[in-house]
Amino acid sequence: MSQQLQRERQVGPFRPARRAAGAIVRLLVFATFWTQLSTAQAATPAAAIALEQQGKLAEATDAWRAVAKQNPRDARAFASLGVVLSKQEKYSDAVSAYRKALALNPKLPGIQLNLGLAEFKQGHFEEAISPFRAALVQDPESAQARTLLGFSCYGAKRFSEAVQYLEPLAKLDPENAELHQTLAQSCLSAKKYDCAQNEFRLLLEKNPDSAATHLLMGQALDGLGKTDEAIVEFQAAAKAAPQEPNIHFGLGFLYWKLHQYDDAKREFTNELAIDPSNAQALAYLGDIELKNGNADSALPLLKKATQLSKDLRIAYVDLGMVLTQQKQYDEALSALRRAAELDPTASDVHYRLARVHQAMGNKAEADKEFAKARELHAKSDEASTPKSARPPAAQDQPENEKNQ
Repeated sequence: MSQQLQRERQVGPFRPARRAAGAIVRLLVFATFWTQLSTAQAATPAAAIALEQQGKLAEATDAWRAVAKQNPRDARAFASLGVVLSKQEKYSDAVSAYRKALALNPKLPGIQLNLGLAEFKQGHFEEAISPFRAALVQDPESAQARTLLGFSCYGAKRFSEAVQYLEPLAKLDPENAELHQTLAQSCLSAKKYDCAQNEFRLLLEKNPDSAATHLLMGQALDGLGKTDEAIVEFQAAAKAAPQEPNIHFGLGFLYWKLHQYDDAKREFTNELAIDPSNAQALAYLGDIELKNGNADSALPLLKKATQLSKDLRIAYVDLGMVLTQQKQYDEALSALRRAAELDPTASDVHYRLARVHQAMGNKAEADKEFAKARELHAKSDEASTPKSARPPAAQDQPENEKNQ
């Protein structure tokens, strides 16, 4: 047997493959080492800035991460990392970087504003408020910080605060329609109706055919108790956008408030022609039928309204009344109890519950509901009566009146 054959038997047929694999591993290790060495050499703020300026944002991100890893107490490195991440719309990662920078240096210029922006662009309006407020404290003249703070308060449904920040800006910028629109809606939601009316009037001067603005203006006027003027605005909205959902319902509701039930019925019917599943229009149309003594016509409307929405108190109250008239007492109790859940402070529902229990012969339950109705009614009277006009306390009343 040849020496070559003996050597092959000794080392086995796979020795060359193992040698090749070993060479590849050594090559990969060398390549990884070289890459790490190159990155470490390039991990300087100047190199990271250069990559960012060249638009190489992914490479700049790696560079800033390397800088931050080498200098974990460098607040500016984390802040710069946040900026590069924000440019790539990686806002969640950017927030993390900005917060690390703030933990290291809370007074770092611009960091609060950038953090607020990263939260704002994610729709995290509540989270954006604190950094924007801090940015405004750092620079009270910053219109950007004040505007973003106002818009964040609006997005977070903190409407009174939104008005506080946006109103001064709107006075300085009469041409900014978006700013005035947001301020107007904030005023309306905060029930600052004079402010809302002024803002919507300005918007209507610029766009008199805006159905949305007429609609909101109507709401502001109604909030001021000017329901007749509100109707005019809703009529203008309906004329500008006759097929727009909810406009006819809103107009019908204003007529309903003024007890103009024929006009209200017409508008609720118009709304249902546009949207047959409008639960509010069904409920109020049912209420009108009940008021007109048409309980049989009211019943299907009210039932459908409660099937579509579980939160319409008027529908449950009226449904309870109709079912009581039809002596369907169990169903009436169910409807009225739901109405009581929707407004625990209302006395009328408990009175109706008492009458149903009375009709069913449940005296104890009836007495309990009558007592609850009296208690809530008394609280309501007390809350609405000026203190000076209230009757004297029991201990101040004559003895014969105390015992009555």
